[in-house]
Amino acid sequence: MTTSSPSARPVTAMQLTAFDGPLEPVSIAPIAPAPGAIIADVTHAGVCGTDMHLQQGRMPIPLPVILGHEAVGVVRELGEGVTTDATGQPLSVGDAISWMSNIPCGQCFYCTEENQPSLCESRQVYGINQSSAVWPHLSGGWSEQMYLRPGSTVIKLPEGATPDAVIALGCAGPTATHAMQSMAQPQPGDVVVVQGSGPVGLASAMLAQLAGAAKVILVGGPANRLEIASALGIGDVHIDVFETTPEERLAQVLAETPGGRGADFVIEATGVPTAVAEGIDMARRAATYLVVGQYTDHGTTLLNPHYITKKQLRMLGSWAFSAADHLQYVQSVPALAARFDLSALLTHYPLDRANDALDDMRSGRTLKPVLVVGGGA
Repeated sequence: MTTSSPSARPVTAMQLTAFDGPLEPVSIAPIAPAPGAIIADVTHAGVCGTDMHLQQGRMPIPLPVILGHEAVGVVRELGEGVTTDATGQPLSVGDAISWMSNIPCGQCFYCTEENQPSLCESRQVYGINQSSAVWPHLSGGWSEQMYLRPGSTVIKLPEGATPDAVIALGCAGPTATHAMQSMAQPQPGDVVVVQGSGPVGLASAMLAQLAGAAKVILVGGPANRLEIASALGIGDVHIDVFETTPEERLAQVLAETPGGRGADFVIEATGVPTAVAEGIDMARRAATYLVVGQYTDHGTTLLNPHYITKKQLRMLGSWAFSAADHLQYVQSVPALAARFDLSALLTHYPLDRANDALDDMRSGRTLKPVLVVGGGA
């Protein structure tokens, strides 16, 4: 494995070395790209709710690790043989790019037989299951540079897709795209309920509006998130879960649907297990219920399956996203940005304040913290 010239400046990154501990700065020698690989200068790296869970040890990951599975940047070096992005567009040093957070193996049952790469049994996930102690070390976005392995899905940012706009929804954008394109699609004229007002919920609400939903009811909180959503035109009705009981929320939702029957399409994006039973109640008969937010295991919950049968619900789960979903999301960013001020969702932090960004997201003070790296603002 080769590195860049000895005179090259070491790369600074923020590294997690112990669960429940702070991230610490680390210097890593720069790496030269192998054939098929790309070295990217990170400009913007998102902070996701999953990063909080990883720091707390809620998912098994190898330590030490440079967190950051959401990032955009510019091409620094192209490995031998890399001339185009995933869409066939010419790729050059200095191009602004986005890359998918994972690389499916392409060999397991789910990749080959089921054609469901999001369910791959051995995905390599940047910023999650790639230890910074192992070459090529620079495998997370909370760093000045990232090593994008051969097989990474890389796309040049299209016109109208600024780095801020792309990172505003981070992994939530392609996650919602996978759920609402690959798994189930709301139809024009549908009344859609979105449970959750974090990035996945907001992305789902925006995509439902672009799909032609007649009404989008956003059920979430805290109040500052709903205020931002309302100000940006994300959702038509906003219900605060911290100011209502489950019974009150259900009554408000039903009152917003034709005949009080319930929503045509319900999306769970809360990560709270008890929300699933509420969503079942909010759905009309023969509705679609799409569970997206239960990425981390927060335990079991009580629900009455009788209502799944009685309402003849179409219940679906959606996990992660594929390369096609990532590409579709990035290509949709210009349309999203033309309708919604995506940059208003962001709060910028320098790389060395990654711990502050995590704390502010955990407390709800910020909706979407983004680490701005190397003068990327």
